[in-house]
Amino acid sequence: MTREAIQAVINKHIMEISEEIQEAQIDPSRSMKDLGLNSLDIVEIVSCSMRELKVKIPRSELSKLTNLDALVDILHQTVAQKEQAPAS
Repeated sequence: MTREAIQAVINKHIMEISEEIQEAQIDPSRSMKDLGLNSLDIVEIVSCSMRELKVKIPRSELSKLTNLDALVDILHQTVAQKEQAPAS
């Protein structure tokens, strides 16, 4: 899965959670708090994105992220590792 596809998943969930935010307003170099989202919104967006992508990232890793690009990176890396893992 490409970074762009993962960004699209995150953007979709941002716009579902906060109907005031349009896709054009979403700047990957900014944090979700910069977009006006509160901590509960952020948890829901990240949880929904992980569920849709069928991956799990430890909270300790998520707490280190500072912007949307970092979230896309960690999700992309985790999805790529899952895709490369041998099927059991």
